[in-house]
Amino acid sequence: MDFSLSNLPTSQPSHEVTPVKLLILGSGPAGLAAGLYAARADLSPVVLTGMEHGGQVSLTYTVENYPGFPEGIGGTALVELFQKQAEHFGAKIEYDTAAEVDLSQRPFKVRTYNTTYLADSLIITTGATSRHLDIPGEKELTGRGVSYCATCDGWFFRDKNIIIVGGGDSALEEGIFLTRYASSVTIIHRRDSLRAGAVLQARAMSNPKIKFIWNTVVTEVIGKEAVQAVRLKDLVAGQEQEHPTDGVFIFVGHTPNTQLFQGQLALDNAGYIQIDTLMRTSVPGVYAAGEAADPHFRQVITSAGMGASAAIQVNHYLDELAVPN
Repeated sequence: MDFSLSNLPTSQPSHEVTPVKLLILGSGPAGLAAGLYAARADLSPVVLTGMEHGGQVSLTYTVENYPGFPEGIGGTALVELFQKQAEHFGAKIEYDTAAEVDLSQRPFKVRTYNTTYLADSLIITTGATSRHLDIPGEKELTGRGVSYCATCDGWFFRDKNIIIVGGGDSALEEGIFLTRYASSVTIIHRRDSLRAGAVLQARAMSNPKIKFIWNTVVTEVIGKEAVQAVRLKDLVAGQEQEHPTDGVFIFVGHTPNTQLFQGQLALDNAGYIQIDTLMRTSVPGVYAAGEAADPHFRQVITSAGMGASAAIQVNHYLDELAVPN
């Protein structure tokens, strides 16, 4: 979800100032779960959707690993249910985007295009964005053979031939996972050696279903209704060729959507918000949940759990400060 100022209209109307007990930035599973729990605690939360309502899960064709849906459910449909339940208990969903934040004092100031919020507490659930290759066919075939989540989509590739793009820990971890389903996994890497840890490399290279193509990049995803092949370019020889495949899994990293908080919250070297086990950030009263603070799991269920935990902690925090509920 992109919370950058550049995505807002250039003309700025006069702002109304709105005090709130709790402001939640982001409307993915973490944000909506936080909204649900906060609403049930009578905190009257306001949830800002951001530019990508529903987060990354809304781009997932079918979610099959969220409890309670044995037949699976579309990502958009799941988000709609999350939102409906949060609104049922009183969460207010605003289709707006944070442009500036000031976390130097309470109430925290968050400016959007329409409003300046003065928040007694804040939960940040702005998510992370999978890095894309930005090549022809990638966007068009996302959900039709192009994927960024093995756990989400691996089942669909049972007995299929697939490729993975990347050479880090995620690429190898997901590649090993996908051998449970696929008949073959080919890892395409732009260098002649991997960036992943030694243990993962050993596991991948000893797996009979995994093979490697080195010094190569994918320049195009080919297919009409579904992925049929990719175009590969040998970076040493300069030659290109088509490589048939049933699926393309891209693991070239994630970018947390935390640029808005640089210099105001403690971030790790990759830009993820640093939190403790209670979802607390480096600023009292500011909490974070979901993929903006989670470089490891990146699942709908873990993000939702983190959002619920953050809302519970906000309720305790406001009680301790004797802020009227």
